[in-house]
Amino acid sequence: MKISRVLVIGGAGYVGSHFSFFAGNNGLKVTIMDNLSKGHRSALRCSEFIEADLLNYDNFLKHLSDNKYDAIFHFAASCLVGESVQDPAQYYKNNILAAFNMLEAMRLTGHDKVIFSSTCAVYGYPQRLPLDENHPKNPISPYGRTKLAIEWMLEDYNVAYGIRSAQLRYFNAAGCEPDFGLGEDHKPETHLIPNVVRFALKLSDELTIFGDDYPTRDGTCVRDYIHVMDLADAHLKACSKLDEVPMIRYNLGTGRGYTNLEVVDSVRRISGVDIKPKYGPRRPGDPAELVADAALAHENLDWKPTRSDLDSIVKEVIKWFSLCPQGYPN
Repeated sequence: MKISRVLVIGGAGYVGSHFSFFAGNNGLKVTIMDNLSKGHRSALRCSEFIEADLLNYDNFLKHLSDNKYDAIFHFAASCLVGESVQDPAQYYKNNILAAFNMLEAMRLTGHDKVIFSSTCAVYGYPQRLPLDENHPKNPISPYGRTKLAIEWMLEDYNVAYGIRSAQLRYFNAAGCEPDFGLGEDHKPETHLIPNVVRFALKLSDELTIFGDDYPTRDGTCVRDYIHVMDLADAHLKACSKLDEVPMIRYNLGTGRGYTNLEVVDSVRRISGVDIKPKYGPRRPGDPAELVADAALAHENLDWKPTRSDLDSIVKEVIKWFSLCPQGYPN
């Protein structure tokens, strides 16, 4: 089935806004629903915007009763590992309860296709690398547990009610579209690349690398960075795949990891700024290395990352913060 109208939940956020931009450029009519608790009005790229929250079940049910979408893309979630340890209640409410409300409303209104943002945090500490989809699931944070619980919920709703789902396990989303006014703007910012860039541009006073004694090539963590527009491409392709199979789960990454210091070195070379980070203790729950085996997505979606070169990502992020030093306008 050719899709034409989609609902993007969380489309004012980082990944959701880039996906909405990509989907619109591919001819889809995009409606965004976001409560704007973390997202930005300036990041909206859609034909219609609804300020609403999935936790208000009655309002969401009425909206789906009054509108018909070919697919629903779910990007809305609380997503900070450390915060989830400190305040798990927020994560069980914002992630699991909200997803339950979405699925119940879909079930009652005949919406049967959802593409869900999951995470490599469902795996926990790697027992082998790179991580493939069959790796044991043992999440070590409430954030990872909530995402895995939603995956189970999606599986059960497919078996019992016929709701099709694509569950896409991101590794480290990165990059942006500065030429089109889209960037990465979290408060607080916990992602390494924007933090290194902000430090290089003198937009922040301190840069801390957490841990320098990991069993890696330079003692710092290794992560697999995947461009948000490569993620967007995979989402549309996964949506089309659901016409053939009722449920899919794929890793989305590049299969190549960079250490924290290699990221710092990339920003140093491109910005021309001599960056001297501080070192702090390891953060609880930070595995030494997370690298994806994304062979299933390559084979079954005919998808490969085309924009996930580290230096290219860094150049984009530098341009974004040069144009928007304080991020999106309020």
